[in-house]
Amino acid sequence: MTKSVNDWFACFCAVMLLSVFVPLADAQQSAQQDNVIGNSSSLTPKDPRTRAKVHTDLGSLYFQDGNLIVALEELTLAAAIDPDYALAFSTRGLVLYYVKELESAEKDFRRALSLDEKNPEINNNYGWFLCETGQVQESLQYFERAYKNSLYQTPANAYLNAGACQIKINELNLAEEALQKSLRLMPENPQALYHLADVSYKRGNFDAARKRLMQAVNMVDPGPELLWLLLRVERRLGNQSDEQSLTTQLRRKFPDSAEYQELLKGNFE
Repeated sequence: MTKSVNDWFACFCAVMLLSVFVPLADAQQSAQQDNVIGNSSSLTPKDPRTRAKVHTDLGSLYFQDGNLIVALEELTLAAAIDPDYALAFSTRGLVLYYVKELESAEKDFRRALSLDEKNPEINNNYGWFLCETGQVQESLQYFERAYKNSLYQTPANAYLNAGACQIKINELNLAEEALQKSLRLMPENPQALYHLADVSYKRGNFDAARKRLMQAVNMVDPGPELLWLLLRVERRLGNQSDEQSLTTQLRRKFPDSAEYQELLKGNFE
């Protein structure tokens, strides 16, 4: 089953930016054992860091599944078990962002960085948080710290986030450069293709934008963001039948989306 672009954007941080997780069943079993430690002398308590990691991994998996309340419970437990485990705070910061607890999220990210300042995943996640909360210029330094770290296994993520944020401040040349680097490191990434198409659209290069978007459509079921941009591209190119078809798809699949509301208002730019 393919994911929609909307799904990709919503879970990008959780899936792409965090450390490798243990399988859900294993994490649950480990957490259950952790909770009954002390009730059975046959169970040997784990060291705090290992226990905190288990709860952080489990919280991350609940986050990916959209169970934010349970994710917060697991991550708060992890932070209590080992108050010096940076990833517990960084991951909880992401979840707190999604439940609109922005001040608490900021504190958790700051705590994570104070514990592990050079960690590329934490820098990338915090940069993403800053960008999403309107602090774009400040966010860029954290993405740079991430992709310049030679130990970072997925620098494509930081380049992608940097490019997406640079688009917000109309730094199109820098955005394109970062997105191209991301695409070279992670070929056939629909998110990079979408943002590159957005750059082309803003420059008035509608044929190039359409080409990128069609590549993305061949990889994922399009969400409202992709459909809306493609609809506006087809409108600019004068392809009325394709524009009408995309209008129908947007109305049928995403009637409550912000993009469809913009369509109803006629706000094509």
